[in-house]
Amino acid sequence: MKTAERSIPPSAPMAPPVPQGLFALLTRIKQKVDLLVSCFCIGLVGVMTLLVTYQVVTRYLFNSPSAVSEVLSRYLFIWLVLIGGAYVFGLREHMAITFMRDRMSHKVRIVLEMLGELATTAFALLVLGIGGYIGMARQMGQLDSALQIPIGVIYAAIPISGVLAVFYCLYNQYALARQFSSKQPGV
Repeated sequence: MKTAERSIPPSAPMAPPVPQGLFALLTRIKQKVDLLVSCFCIGLVGVMTLLVTYQVVTRYLFNSPSAVSEVLSRYLFIWLVLIGGAYVFGLREHMAITFMRDRMSHKVRIVLEMLGELATTAFALLVLGIGGYIGMARQMGQLDSALQIPIGVIYAAIPISGVLAVFYCLYNQYALARQFSSKQPGV
């Protein structure tokens, strides 16, 4: 009795190739950074939810608003926006208008994406990384009136998001360069 061989239909999607070498190492590092950053952002949202709930309860039930919870939730929101923005950029899920780019050939599209990544890397490095660090360092001597912590601690979100964005940009550049040099799109 013969067993029938099961064949894969030609239209079935193929599994993406497993990255090898340096790209595999970078991918593993990126996945760990993604996990760390996403857990951090989820934690920030959780803490902000508790702080805002506490603020509402103290304001409306006890008629005694808490200045600390209001200021702290505002600062945590700043951190969430900056770190979350870098994370979304790393996932390449940021907002983009792709009408013209989608009409171009695969190679031209990759070159345009690489130029965009390069511009973003320059911005993240110079403005967020270096400029953010300078701003943070200058504010370390000034204390917040409600929390009594240095304002530079709040400003630290700027260079941290810059470092994350530069890391993600370099990873994306390397992945795009691999796509450009490969024969198949999306490799």
